[in-house]
Amino acid sequence: MSQAEKESKSRMALETRKPSLLSRAIRALLMWFYRRQGWTAFGEIPEPRRFIIIAAPHTSNWDFIYYIGLTQTLGIQTRFMAKTTLFRWPMRNFMLDMGGVPVDRKKGGNYVQAMIDEFANRKEFMLTIAPEGTRGAVREWKTGFYHIAMGANIPLVIGTMDYAKKTGGLVTMIWPTGDYQADMAKLAEIYAKVTPRHPGKKMASIAGENAE
Repeated sequence: MSQAEKESKSRMALETRKPSLLSRAIRALLMWFYRRQGWTAFGEIPEPRRFIIIAAPHTSNWDFIYYIGLTQTLGIQTRFMAKTTLFRWPMRNFMLDMGGVPVDRKKGGNYVQAMIDEFANRKEFMLTIAPEGTRGAVREWKTGFYHIAMGANIPLVIGTMDYAKKTGGLVTMIWPTGDYQADMAKLAEIYAKVTPRHPGKKMASIAGENAE
């Protein structure tokens, strides 16, 4: 068994275990808070359930709380990548229970290929990615999500979180064509109408050219 196969098997074992009592309690608290804020979730889950959800704009830590609320309301058992430092004690079990997948870029690992392999080995895998990669202001999106979609031959599902309307969910689905600029132009039309928590950090353009 290759190292990649061992890591995939180990990750799947962790993800299928029953969440801890603490994690269930925290999720319940987050859901209570989410409902108190009056948000409305919308959209239907595409079939088959193998796709990438684009989570944008991403300008605040509050996004994670509403992400949990919106996905649970819609019945989406989604996964998200996060840096390995977030999976250290005492946060490790909580992050895994929330759907986190640890990624260590410092070791030079090809996380794009790792995620392509995950899709190849699963009948159901819904991966949420925030292309901005940070809550701060950025000039362009990181394009790893696009390369994963192309390599795994899966669609992109447009996810939004609009703080002005207190609505969030799944807008539509597109298949990547290989023409990144043209595909991002379609997404730009949708995200131009979405208000993040910090509008000043929202990018003027999402069609960057640098891959990562």
